[in-house]
Amino acid sequence: MRFIEEVVVDEFLPTVRSMLAEDLRERGFTQLEVADALGISQSAVSKYAHGEVARHERVVADDRVRDLVDRVGEGLAAGDLTPVGALVEIEVLIRRLEEGDLLADLHEEAMPALSDADVEFSVHDPDSGLRERERVLGSVRRGLRTLTNASGFAGLIPNVGANVVECLDDAATVDDVAAVPGRLVDVKGQAMVPGEPEFGVSEHVASVLLAAREAGSTARGAVNLRYGPETVETLADSYPTVEFDPERPTREAVREAVAAADLSAESDDGPLVCYQTGAVGIEPIIYVLAPTASEAAAIVRKIV
Repeated sequence: MRFIEEVVVDEFLPTVRSMLAEDLRERGFTQLEVADALGISQSAVSKYAHGEVARHERVVADDRVRDLVDRVGEGLAAGDLTPVGALVEIEVLIRRLEEGDLLADLHEEAMPALSDADVEFSVHDPDSGLRERERVLGSVRRGLRTLTNASGFAGLIPNVGANVVECLDDAATVDDVAAVPGRLVDVKGQAMVPGEPEFGVSEHVASVLLAAREAGSTARGAVNLRYGPETVETLADSYPTVEFDPERPTREAVREAVAAADLSAESDDGPLVCYQTGAVGIEPIIYVLAPTASEAAAIVRKIV
């Protein structure tokens, strides 16, 4: 008797770990960095590097496995993907390959009697909440890197600080929005990031994004900027632009302004610019909304 989990442990995982170790080494990782990224020992990395761990040829040859290794390796190298995110991506593929696919075939080879049995394996949803949260955090990290690497971005940071946010598909509250804790600030011409993105740490920019979504926008990402008439004019040349009242509660004001604007159905699916021109004790701000945080950051980078 052999369980499919044994096929995963004995054949699939050693092969994928070996492929990932090789990929990361080719990207310039040291053995120690590979070990830390994959959660294995340096001696295990050494064995992978010297071909001392057997690879299953069918697993190596599978295009989906190769794509996974390339995607995860790139994400780990760029810092867009955490070890937890990498684990989730691998788990997702494992569950899919167990469903009448490669791993199911390997299991049947190990247990021929299964091919004659009317058996279906039921596994957890591959599009799980954990995977979506890791995807959102990765997008915020990419957006941050886009902006912090852009010369001149610090000059667009408002006095209250900037943030890069992205929400889950079914977001309802600020706890469903990932952002930078404490906001980005301008320190001697450089945009400083105070910490790793996490959920539930942006009240203001998250509220603008959620309000726009409540009014019909499908945007999930946003970046806020220092207000300037010329900046609004530049953005308005390419994207729908909406002004809201800064003296009313933000979520209410943005929701009503976006709902009242004459936006086409096509623009609802793309970028949107919201802004307010300030009031007593309220700094004027521009908000660039887009399908993802990384796309919102890319729009901002174009105007720096």
